[in-house]
Amino acid sequence: MLQVNRSAAAGRVGRLLFVAAGSLVAVGTATVGPASAYAQAAPLPLTLPSLLDPGRSGDHLTITVRNAGGGHDGTYELYCHPGGGDHPDVAGACAALGRGTRWGTDAFAPVPKDTLCTMQYGGPATAHVTGTWAGRPVDARYDRGDGCQIGRWDRLVPVLPDLRQEGWA
Repeated sequence: MLQVNRSAAAGRVGRLLFVAAGSLVAVGTATVGPASAYAQAAPLPLTLPSLLDPGRSGDHLTITVRNAGGGHDGTYELYCHPGGGDHPDVAGACAALGRGTRWGTDAFAPVPKDTLCTMQYGGPATAHVTGTWAGRPVDARYDRGDGCQIGRWDRLVPVLPDLRQEGWA
């Protein structure tokens, strides 16, 4: 049983004593006033993007592709959950990101520094992905300068353009 003892008149600072099942739970001070005084308070502003736009979860990426050729260059917006934006394959890109997202791993992680990579060139294409995915900030750069980088790029297709069709890899 929770019991509240209030030792203050309306509009004054007083002590609150909370007693639960015979034990003292908390002692503190509070301003006590009539309930009508709180009804006049302005509502708190909502500042979280997901609360301002309940249709968006916060999974939003901006993808900038350069030197890819074949009409792939440009900057694209991608929203997932629900899908949207001007990315050429919103559904495919969101599905690929969902498959690559695992607890404890970073879907956008760079190739580890001590990795042995094949000496092959996949073309001059570069990409920069920024935004938020799965509640985490994203700032990842991609190129096709060796076999590891090509593999990293290809794992993100169709978020990034499939350049294997262009004859590079």
